[in-house]
Order: sequence, then structure tokens, then C-alpha cells
Amino acid sequence: MIHCFQAGGHNVVVDGNSGSIHICDDLTYDIIAFREGADAELALALVAESHPDITETELTGALAEISALVQSGQLYSAPPIEPEVIEERGQIHSGVVKALCLNVSHACNMRCAYCFAAKANGDGELMSFEVGKAALDFLIANSGHRRNLEVDFFGGEPLLNWEVVKRLVKYARSAEMAADKHFRFTLTTNGLDLTDEVLAFANREFQTVVLSLDGRKETHDRFRKLPDGTGSYVNVAKKISGFVKNRVGEYYIRATYTRENLDFVNDLTALNDLGFEYLSIEPVVCGANETYSLKDTDLNAILGEYDKLAEVLQKRKFNFYHFNLDLENGPCLNKRLSGCGSGSEYMAVTPDGGLYPCHRFVGDEKFIIGNVFEGVTRPDIVRQFASNNVFTNPECGECWAKLWCAGGCAANTYYASGNPGGIYKFGCELFKKRLEKAIQLAAGQ
Repeated sequence: MIHCFQAGGHNVVVDGNSGSIHICDDLTYDIIAFREGADAELALALVAESHPDITETELTGALAEISALVQSGQLYSAPPIEPEVIEERGQIHSGVVKALCLNVSHACNMRCAYCFAAKANGDGELMSFEVGKAALDFLIANSGHRRNLEVDFFGGEPLLNWEVVKRLVKYARSAEMAADKHFRFTLTTNGLDLTDEVLAFANREFQTVVLSLDGRKETHDRFRKLPDGTGSYVNVAKKISGFVKNRVGEYYIRATYTRENLDFVNDLTALNDLGFEYLSIEPVVCGANETYSLKDTDLNAILGEYDKLAEVLQKRKFNFYHFNLDLENGPCLNKRLSGCGSGSEYMAVTPDGGLYPCHRFVGDEKFIIGNVFEGVTRPDIVRQFASNNVFTNPECGECWAKLWCAGGCAANTYYASGNPGGIYKFGCELFKKRLEKAIQLAAGQ
């Protein structure tokens, strides 16, 4: 399972089964590329035709290098896991939950057109401390040997339930020692209610803060509106800029691109011009009938935009989340089997205590796993999600990028195909392009 591509002046060969990445000279690259899909004799004939001035010594050296890589398991390698092990590990869930997304607020102080909360009102449901405490107790009780546990405060807008957020963090810290656990907290916010108090608390308690800002003013204000219908950019950009300037710890500016801003590199550079160093931008997730939804016909333009972004990053040194891939080691075997872990290792909790596979499934009654008071009442759903991985999915079998992808987003695949264990082809192409660009940038360092 070999993938060969050229980018940024580099010849790159990726061995999909081992995860090995090789930067090759022209001759070695052509031998490998020609050999993929052809027998060795034909490959050498094609190489001789394309390299008429090659010497016997050069050819022998290239073949010896390729042979050494094959012998060491870094080229044309075997699958990293046997089918019977896939069956055993893929179908049996360990019962360990390591992360929760606490939807502490289904209310929001904005009306973003592409968000599920756009039609909500300011009186949307808030999570009580009692429900949140039960959720944390559920996580501790079901975390098994895991010591580091992750909790994301999410919404709606979680800052609308700020006092409960603070109480839940305090409770979790008080429970850590007795349970031999350590909580890592994340806050995802639209930034409208950021204050000095929130900043001080976040610097002390939150490992990561994710801040929503869509880029250029016209891009942001197109969808991210206040309840009165006016754009929120001026207020939000000012609040987020002040927060980031004094942030101690990790943050990411999280933007969204739609059909309305397929030139999203301009949004990323606009964010960088504001002084933001850690950036992310995601494709919109919405109904196919929305005018701003991404179409298959947009794919080439989007892939080209990632090419453009890689060029920009050779001059601007901001950190782009989706190019941050561990190219040396890649995800471990457990990660390859569990993917994002949604529905098994990771769950979302609604304000009333309902458990769902992740925040994207909230509201779909078919996917209620249980609740924080009774625990998991639908183990069949948990088993279904635990068994979804790149080794059990036949459509992932020959994909060169599967060891890094680890299966992608189950919600995207469900809403695209009707099956959380299927694939989201559009998303697959985006991931592979991002991976190529990450390799290109790493090779240029």
C-alpha cells in the first residue's frame, strides 16, 4: 500500500501499512512509483526509458536502497495487525471512558446560521450542578486504569452557565486525589462573554481554550450574528484579541469555511494579521439543501486552497491545527482501532444528563446511550461504535492514509452515508490532502 506524490520540490513515498515516509531522489522515486501496480521487470523497463543516462552503478545503488527498506519493513510492508486480532479487539469494548463533552448550555447569545443553536432562544436549557457532578462521577467510575481524563465545556455557549462550570471544575479537583485521576479541561466559546475573571480562571484551570472567529469581518458577519441580526465580528474580535494577548496556555482560533468563502486561506491570514498564532478552520457541517453547504463540485477548489495554504506557511509561521500530525510515530495501535473514540471512549452529556456518542449526535433519539445517573443503558450502541475502525471497514482497506486518519468523524460519515461505520468520501479527500501538505512542510524544514 504505497502512495507516491510530489509537492514543494520533494519526491515523497508513503508506505501505508508501516506509516514510513521517505523523501527520495528522482531515480528511486520513479522505481518505486513504476513498481506500484506493475511487476519489477516492467518497472525497470519504464525507469530505463525515463532515465536514459542512468549508470549501472546508480541503478544498483537505488535498488539496494529500496531492498533495504523492504527488508526493514518500511516499504511494501505487511498490514500491522492480523485479521483475527482485528475481530477480537474491534468488537470488544474495554468499557473505559476517558473523555466527556459537557453541553452545559443549550442556550446561546448568538444566532450563527450554520449552528444547531441558531434557532434556539436565549432561554435554552442549562445544565445544573447536580447533573454535571453526576457526569464527572460517571467518568471517574468508568475510566478504569486511565488516570488522565478530559472534559470539554461546550454548548450552545458555556459561558452562559459560567458559575456551574466553575463549581464543576472545583468539584473535579477535589475528587482527583482520592480517585487517583487528573482532569484536563477545555473550554469552547464564541468569545462574546469573555472577561478578566474568565481569563484568570482559564489560565489556571483550562489546558485548551477554543475560540470561534471565522476570519475576515465579512466572512464572520455573514453567519455569526447577534440576536438582533447584526454581525458579531467587532465585539468578538476585540474580546478574543484581549484574551489571547494574556492567555497562559494553549488556545486555538476555530473558524469555519462554507461555499461563501472557498478562498479561506485569506481568512486564515486575516486571523494571523490580528496576532493569532494557533489557527484551525473546518468545513461547514449542514444540510445539503443549504445554499452555503459544500458540494462535490467544490472539492478541487478546496484541495487547491490547501496547496495555497502550504505555500503561505513557508513564509508565515503560524500554527495550523490540521497540519499538526505526528509523522514520525503516527497514532498508536489503540488509537487506530478506536479512532476519535466517540460512543465508546468519548461521550457527550446533555443538560438533562443524557449520554450520546458525541455532541454531533445530540438530539437524535436513535443514539441515546444512557444517562449519567443510570450509566450506559444501550451497550449495543457502544459496541457498534467501538467496532468502527479502519481495519474493520472494508472501504478503508487500501487507503494509504488510514493509519493517520484512524477512521475520521463518525458523525460526518453517518450524516453523509446513513452509517456511522461508513465513510465520508468528501472528508477522506480533505484529510489526505492535509496529510500530504503536512508531509510537504515537514520535508522542507
